[in-house]
Amino acid sequence: MTAMCLAHVVAAPRVLMRHLLTLFDWSTDTIRDVYARSAALKEAFGRGERLDRHPRRVCALLFEKPSLRTRVSFEAAMTHLGGSTLYLGNDVGWGQRESIADFAAVLGNYVDVVVCRAFAHERVELLAQHSAAPVINGLTDSFHPCQALADLFTLQEHFGSLEDVTLAYVGDANNVARSLAVCCARLSVRFCLAAPKPYQFDEPFLERLREAFPQWRLEQTEDPYAAVADAHAVYTDVWTSMGQEDEREVRRQVFRPYQVNQSLMEAAPTYAVFMHCLPAHRGEEVTDEVIDGARSIVLVQAENRMHVQKGILDRILGQDES
Repeated sequence: MTAMCLAHVVAAPRVLMRHLLTLFDWSTDTIRDVYARSAALKEAFGRGERLDRHPRRVCALLFEKPSLRTRVSFEAAMTHLGGSTLYLGNDVGWGQRESIADFAAVLGNYVDVVVCRAFAHERVELLAQHSAAPVINGLTDSFHPCQALADLFTLQEHFGSLEDVTLAYVGDANNVARSLAVCCARLSVRFCLAAPKPYQFDEPFLERLREAFPQWRLEQTEDPYAAVADAHAVYTDVWTSMGQEDEREVRRQVFRPYQVNQSLMEAAPTYAVFMHCLPAHRGEEVTDEVIDGARSIVLVQAENRMHVQKGILDRILGQDES
């Protein structure tokens, strides 16, 4: 390759950036496009095919928090698409040895996309602000968009459509619950949260939902049995998230009436499924007979993390979108 040709390649514009920090960022059409890609890629995977759509692309996995599903599903997804991943833990010193701005500016010029799993959501926002590469939120204390996208994809797959579907979330209004609420609003799915009042959604988040989705109504109740009465899916998560360990005993007492057990599942329609983002604290938020029961689709959820993240990567790295 001549120097002139090389200069031309280096100067070529990068793919249009499409960060995924929260699902407030993405339109309904974008989500549906990701679902179509995910379904096609999952079907190919089922035939034993690995579609080499993004060869030599590099995905950086920048993680402050430990992970099984997010890390391995993204690593597998990127490998199946023909690319590679770099796992970057706390040893790289982002925000410690140098500012997040300097770190992001350098990292974004090395890789094609960054998946970040952090405590404070502001760190992911700063990363995206200064990165030349698209940034995907792999989880923060505030939001978990990839999980919610995979969950609604799973419900669409299970029921054939999301039309008239109701999702009941029983437990703490944490990062997963917030992202599920936004995803449900985007896709016109009814959402009901059952939690003690102090653990329901805070007013700033509710106001943001009202502004973004004025025609959609969020439901909250302190009665878990009322929440699941018309539910197609009964969803729960751990009562104590990472970083809240000091509150664990208090939360165990407060949330005990919100355990998803056989009694609660029997209050839901017979077609209702059980969902959990995992890892589960068995015997706390859910009993063994529910999570291991015939109505549980938690393993399908977990598998779909990989397939939907393929769709996300394919959309973000793709060159054919306007």
